[in-house]
Amino acid sequence: MNSRNGAARSRQPRRAAALTTGGAALAVLALLVTACSASGPGAQATGNHGAGAAGNRPKITISPASGTKAADPSAGITVTANTGRLTNVTVQTSGSAVSGTLSPNGRTWHSQWALDVSESYTVKATATRRGGKPFTTTSAFRTLTPGQTFQTQIFEGYDQTYGVGMPVLLAFSQPITNKAEVERSLQLTTSTPVVGAWYWDGDQTLAFRPRDYWPSGTTVSFTGHLDGVEGAPGTYGAHMLTQTFTIGPSVVAVANTATHRTQIYYDGQLKYDWPMSSGKPGDDTPNGSYLTIEKSNPVEMKGPGYDVQVPWSVRFTFSGDYYHDAYWSVGQQGFENVSHGCVNLSPADAETYYNLAVPGDPITVTSSPRAGTWDDGWTYWFLSWQDLVKGSAVGQAVQAGPNGSTFIDPATLPASTATSPLQTAPAGNSAVS
Repeated sequence: MNSRNGAARSRQPRRAAALTTGGAALAVLALLVTACSASGPGAQATGNHGAGAAGNRPKITISPASGTKAADPSAGITVTANTGRLTNVTVQTSGSAVSGTLSPNGRTWHSQWALDVSESYTVKATATRRGGKPFTTTSAFRTLTPGQTFQTQIFEGYDQTYGVGMPVLLAFSQPITNKAEVERSLQLTTSTPVVGAWYWDGDQTLAFRPRDYWPSGTTVSFTGHLDGVEGAPGTYGAHMLTQTFTIGPSVVAVANTATHRTQIYYDGQLKYDWPMSSGKPGDDTPNGSYLTIEKSNPVEMKGPGYDVQVPWSVRFTFSGDYYHDAYWSVGQQGFENVSHGCVNLSPADAETYYNLAVPGDPITVTSSPRAGTWDDGWTYWFLSWQDLVKGSAVGQAVQAGPNGSTFIDPATLPASTATSPLQTAPAGNSAVS
């Protein structure tokens, strides 16, 4: 492994995240919060009343109502002061801590995320009416135990380093149909402000891709508030998912199959310009902006008439295209395409690139008569920004920064000033040249 941390060893997203475990949690929500949320159906709960004339007492409704045995966790908690203003809301549970927001008029409080499944909650709310004394109401209830749950895995490993093109990759154990609700449960916190979007590749894979390549050195923290989210009818998330990782230095490779050369850019500067040999006619290396997936030294490569251990191999398609040491073709490198689809390099050049590469480093192949194939590798950079946003069930961009992430209308964003191939992928990169 190199100094930029080890490469992941699986082409499929795999769990590398810590799951939040139940512990005593008490959330105290006071008035100085923003954003309102519509209240849901409920019943006025009973509790300890403050002193004062009954006509002066505010009325508080808590949903779910006290005594509920199978509350829908995806609905959360709503507290409404029908008269007066809420002055305090606390939620006590042995599960995940509960946060929420108060409406500007001080009359409605709603929890921010779904509640845990199979969990007990006690909500205490206090309201005060002008000229009156505080009035407190309590609701104790339990959320349902679902008949079916889904699990979520994240590819990124804790405290690992990834390339500037790396998407956040999530895989779900069950098909997701309530995709917008799942997206709304996800939070990204980034040390440097980043704009991107979530993209569904089918019903069980979700990726966050930035609009342009990540800024080098960005720390990314992901939190999936998935416990209690109804991903499909009757199917609920059953755990919270968290992860933190880092974006390393920019390492961008560009391979031109017509000139038989590849350039390697490091931190925005051309560092190497090497001769190479790409796929021979009929085995042409496909065009496209790919990402490094994994690496190994050596990799056993098999095909018609060959079975060889190949040193210094960095993979960029699932079908088996690599940048690798091809000591047997050094004489053709720079002059002729003779490989079975890989990018052949000299032993010294292949070792140099191998030592730089981590998962998520961009590789763009150009000038090939063969188009790239969607999903043959991490092909999210085949997509234009507009097509990326269309893949979100919410239909909005995500703006992330040190204080978390929010959805934003992509039409309100300033135009990107990033240039390819160093700051973003070239437009139409997977098409035949």
